[in-house]
Amino acid sequence: MPDRPVHKPLLATLKGERQAVPPVWLMRQAGRYLPEYRALREQKGGFLALATDPVAAAEVTLQPIRRFGFDGAILFSDILMVPWSLGQELTFGAGEGPRLMPALVDAALDMLIAAPERLQPIYETVRRVAAALPPATTFLGFAGSPWTVATYMVAGQGSKDQGETRQFAYRDPQAFDAIIDAVTALTVDYLAAQIAAGVEAVQLFDSWAGSLSPEQFERWVIAPNARIVAALRDRCPGVPIIGFPKGAGAKLTAYVSGVRPDAIGLDETVDPVWADAALPAGLPVQGNLDPLALLTGGETLARGIDRVLAAFPERPHVFNLGHGIGQHTPIAHVEALLARVGATS
Repeated sequence: MPDRPVHKPLLATLKGERQAVPPVWLMRQAGRYLPEYRALREQKGGFLALATDPVAAAEVTLQPIRRFGFDGAILFSDILMVPWSLGQELTFGAGEGPRLMPALVDAALDMLIAAPERLQPIYETVRRVAAALPPATTFLGFAGSPWTVATYMVAGQGSKDQGETRQFAYRDPQAFDAIIDAVTALTVDYLAAQIAAGVEAVQLFDSWAGSLSPEQFERWVIAPNARIVAALRDRCPGVPIIGFPKGAGAKLTAYVSGVRPDAIGLDETVDPVWADAALPAGLPVQGNLDPLALLTGGETLARGIDRVLAAFPERPHVFNLGHGIGQHTPIAHVEALLARVGATS
């Protein structure tokens, strides 16, 4: 008799199958709250060196799986690998966050010299992780969505309100369209290559989607993400795509109908009861515990977990945070989260 396929709770949920106990993974689960990560990063001397060393990046991806047994492993990388491959220079200064040069507010996109070879180590990382993961663990790849990536490309760094990029998009929509188009095209290739190397589902991070007016949201968030989803479905049929437009709020319904992701991530500001009522029946959701509740622990954490779990009585649900885990989060709090979700029946 042929071997029965291994059940992967996270992958099954993303494909629309509700689990008795929701599968769990956490955004930024491979990172600074783990002592083993901090030790390896210090050894490598910096984030970019770590993320582009396939042996080290694979180790970081696997660390939280070994420690906690999450249902999903998320590729250790960064959303700015795409502009780096498009030809901008990328640095991570201590305590400064990422920087891209030249900033496209002062330079033309066609001045950049593409460097596609910069993505090759990431695909090797994927191959190494895929070969090492436990059979029931789903491997997640990811990319930044075009709007969020473009904000860094235009301003050269992150900002509180993305005002410089929003103004640039209003002032010269043709130039900004060219940036969005370049990021969109490369993102499709990048995610398809991750899938070919071994990831089983992908997430599109639109971390700054909440800063846009409805008109800009339609043009710079919904339209390019819809193109990515459609192209990936054509090239990689059957691979689930999670959309995560952080800060979208009530525009989540427009995002879902326009982009048509296989699952939708909810940030911590979204009322999960509202989301369950407003989103299409059967659409898998992911989230949406406040990362600060996880940092606080105790009764705050317990109440937060219970509220999220109770919000989705019939819907396929992946338990996650509303955004990334904080670097000062105690490991014991993560263990408490897993125990409480695991007690669901």
